[in-house]
Amino acid sequence: MSGTAVPRPPVSRPHAAPRRPRAAVVAAALATAFSLTLTLSGCGGGSSAASGAGSTLKWTSTYFPSHWDPVVAGSGAQFRELALVYASLTRTDEKGAAVPDLAESWEYNDKGDEVTFRLRPGLTFSDGEPVDGAAVKAAVERAQKQKNSALFGDLTSIESVEADGLNATVHLNQVDYQIPQLLGQRVLQIASPKAAASPATLDQKPVGAGPFVLRQLVPGTKAVLEKNPDYWDAENIHIDDVELTSAPDASTVVSGLRTGVYNFADIAPSQAEAAKKAGLDVFVQPGFNASNISLNINKAPFDDARVVDAVRHAVNRQEFVDKLTFGYGETTDQPFPKGYVAYDPESENAYPYDPAKARKLLREAGHEPGDIKLDLVIPEEDPQAEIVQAQLAKVGITVGIRIDKNWATPFFAKDLAFSLYSTTGRDSAVQTLTAHFGPDGPLNLSSPYEPKGFADAVAEVRRTPLDAPGYPKVLREATRAGLKSQALVFTYSSPNLIAKSKSVSGLPANPAHIDWTGVKIAGN
Repeated sequence: MSGTAVPRPPVSRPHAAPRRPRAAVVAAALATAFSLTLTLSGCGGGSSAASGAGSTLKWTSTYFPSHWDPVVAGSGAQFRELALVYASLTRTDEKGAAVPDLAESWEYNDKGDEVTFRLRPGLTFSDGEPVDGAAVKAAVERAQKQKNSALFGDLTSIESVEADGLNATVHLNQVDYQIPQLLGQRVLQIASPKAAASPATLDQKPVGAGPFVLRQLVPGTKAVLEKNPDYWDAENIHIDDVELTSAPDASTVVSGLRTGVYNFADIAPSQAEAAKKAGLDVFVQPGFNASNISLNINKAPFDDARVVDAVRHAVNRQEFVDKLTFGYGETTDQPFPKGYVAYDPESENAYPYDPAKARKLLREAGHEPGDIKLDLVIPEEDPQAEIVQAQLAKVGITVGIRIDKNWATPFFAKDLAFSLYSTTGRDSAVQTLTAHFGPDGPLNLSSPYEPKGFADAVAEVRRTPLDAPGYPKVLREATRAGLKSQALVFTYSSPNLIAKSKSVSGLPANPAHIDWTGVKIAGN
């Protein structure tokens, strides 16, 4: 997850029933580049020549991967780019449901504390190593145990993995029907165990079983990929090469798209109108984005619930939407956009904008205007910070904005008292909830605090199959329990915006994912 927001909207939810295998679809993706040629042994070359089409995706991105080891990269926005190289057990379809990827089916035991994934036969990683149950076992164990793993907190339900040929049986420490959704592109992009034996090397020379193979890399700047002829759904990948670049100044992206330097780009809401005027296709990709103000109730002044409530009532969410989303966003007081199955209407507007009430609460807590002085610590300049600063000033709280490029270290160590965070969410709604409200949640600045009743509510969701009629109700009850937390004040949600040349055909509207299955590029 990144420290600044990447907007996304609502969608309906997935399902995965006990003892019922599923059928399939999958995806592909891409990237760009130059320099530092990577020789990946065992990779099939010449895919462009073989297809004869010569279609090239030229994607410039604001979230170019800083790491190519998926365990280190975590589940932030760059998982979309790593999905060019890596496939996962499952994928997400247009309804947000888990569907087969490397696993052709899965089945729970009767109790719901064990799920067996059956891998597709005959698959290999781009270094020639087999894609089998042992590779799944190695991927899970590495995500759980590698010292610099950003994923271990997402895998707390998994006790162990047993490999038997093409089968990988995941043994759970609790009943948890969220696992097929969880072990998708965000949390378990699977690398070759042979390559992953040296995580530092894998971080610059990724080896997966995804739709593309990385051929060249300029770290942090460019990546060049070519189609993987051994990808399980290669016949539906019509892009031969990907040139992925780190986006230049935002003001130049639209002109680069117009002149053909790029043909695909993620853009900010502020760029959408210019892109439309330039004759580009602009579409809204659904997702789970939400931005928040993070408070640490273990530190003064937020150890006083009245101060926390004062901040809640001081926040005017509509101002964030009006100033930052250019008509594409909406207010939210939850870690989900409105309309999403986990969004709880009963909790909506529990703390309405009321600066007079905020000032009253501060007085009751013994604070006169100007008494409370806070440092809002963020990783880079962010207009959200200035909005927070101005809104809290209206109720008598003085906020200084401090930029710390190493912000992530104290944030995830829970050493900060006051910060901002924006999340791209998870495919599993439960993981989004536990990340924000759980005692070990990476986005819970007040760890190990969790709201009363939250653990029981989450356990009930895990025990409920995703296609059970009562699942939405149980899920919303867990959201309601989480929102009793005093550690987060949610502000707004904004969708992912993509601008592309008309030569690039439409993409599947998979929430938060970029799926290249069936996508074609004309005129290359």
